[in-house]
Amino acid sequence: MSGIMKVFLLIAVMFCISEAQLFGQQCLCQRLKNRIISKAEIKEIQVYKATIFCAKVEIVVTQKNGFRYCLNPELAPVKKLMEIMA
Repeated sequence: MSGIMKVFLLIAVMFCISEAQLFGQQCLCQRLKNRIISKAEIKEIQVYKATIFCAKVEIVVTQKNGFRYCLNPELAPVKKLMEIMA
């Protein structure tokens, strides 16, 4: 294989890898809820810090019935809840 072909092949592989990495950079929370439901219905709260894959903090609430949703971390009641949990 000639040197030019090796360079083109290397560029093509690098392009594919960079595209695959960009595709994988997604957050869990696409939509946010702006209120907290009853504490009695909450089974678990998971807080995911910002990473290279998602640049924002995500708060995922799991209800006792298994339903999961995301809270808006900028809301005052959510900030208060996070202070209590810390």
